[in-house]
Amino acid sequence: MIINRPTYLQKLISSRHNGMIKIVTGVRRCGKSFLLSDLYAEWLKSQGVEDDHIININLEDRRNKYLRDPDVLLGYIDSKITDEKDYYVMIDEIQHVPEFEDVLNSYLHMKNVDVYVTGSNARFLSKDVITTFRGRGYEIKVHPLSFSEYYPVSGLSMTNALNHHMLFGGLPQVVLLDTDEQKSEFLKSLMEHTYKKDIVDRYKIRNTEVLDELLNILASSIGGLTNPTKLANSFESVKHEKVGNKTISSYIEYLCDSFIMERASRYDIKGKKYIESPFKYYFIDEGLRNARLNFRQPEFTHLLENLIYNELRIMGFNVDVGVVPIQRRTEDDRRVRVQLEVDFVCNLGSKRYYIQSAYRMPDEEKFRQEEASLRNIDDSFKKIIIVGEETPIIRTEAGTTIMSIYDFLLKENSLEQ
Repeated sequence: MIINRPTYLQKLISSRHNGMIKIVTGVRRCGKSFLLSDLYAEWLKSQGVEDDHIININLEDRRNKYLRDPDVLLGYIDSKITDEKDYYVMIDEIQHVPEFEDVLNSYLHMKNVDVYVTGSNARFLSKDVITTFRGRGYEIKVHPLSFSEYYPVSGLSMTNALNHHMLFGGLPQVVLLDTDEQKSEFLKSLMEHTYKKDIVDRYKIRNTEVLDELLNILASSIGGLTNPTKLANSFESVKHEKVGNKTISSYIEYLCDSFIMERASRYDIKGKKYIESPFKYYFIDEGLRNARLNFRQPEFTHLLENLIYNELRIMGFNVDVGVVPIQRRTEDDRRVRVQLEVDFVCNLGSKRYYIQSAYRMPDEEKFRQEEASLRNIDDSFKKIIIVGEETPIIRTEAGTTIMSIYDFLLKENSLEQ
């Protein structure tokens, strides 16, 4: 079965011959290689590009290990360019090549060569987009399958498809497996023997037990505020082991640099400033999070929040956690300062949305609790509560929009409904 990725394919098509190196990033196994070497290559052929003008190099294939030498790679590509027609160079997992920046930069001056690379590590790629390429690198970040990509190929009802997506995630290889047992075993093996091993090998981590426990803690606390100091205290109180803040900070950075997790900062909406810590961390794929915990803690309330965060990032939003400071009177008539939380503050250009995630809102009390922070924001940007069940789109007296998770995930321009 072929799973099309129309959004990402269109990004590649739109960036064709833009004078930049196209850098396709994302967590391993999210479908970068298939997108580039199959879907995009087939599109190019449909436009009349000849096979021998598409130079495909997979650096994860051991047969191509010799091409990990930068000079050998450069010579190999040069040998394939034999005329003045357009060539498309596609290199999979470029981070295996030392000094890969020099190799790629060597083709920036050649007008008939369009270069595309994939990579799974931000330390080798995203940061280099800003520095090494000096504005000549164009990043396209690929996520696992969104629900709108997953649902049509799942063969499940809408409700069951959502539950399966939150449980097993959207990695294409997982989606194509037949049974739940196969999916869970594949995800657990992938998490242990691919993602974790990559980090251990790349950063030469000796104390893997600390990394294991940190992964467990972060997986158990998605949607919760935390920071390195708090995590260090957890190690000392629960594991009776002293782990320094710097070590924990480094390990978290490794997880984020490998695209396994993302960090959401806190933003004071009234004060219009960022709060340095604590932060929230979300897994790039819910299935990986569940596999880390051996599928023992489904907790669909938190998984729904993680799913919404990922969908907002797929839409292209910068996503923060909102804080709304207010004053309340206590029973003895004292004024106290409290902070209400907005799950997500989403920004894209001039657009901004405030979003709350609510798995269920069974009664008026729960509704008032979810709407409280939104009511205390005094600007005109749209405020939305996304509910994890089917419900018609409703607008409250305070101007808040309530919508179903299905409308949010499946309707085009859903936030404008």
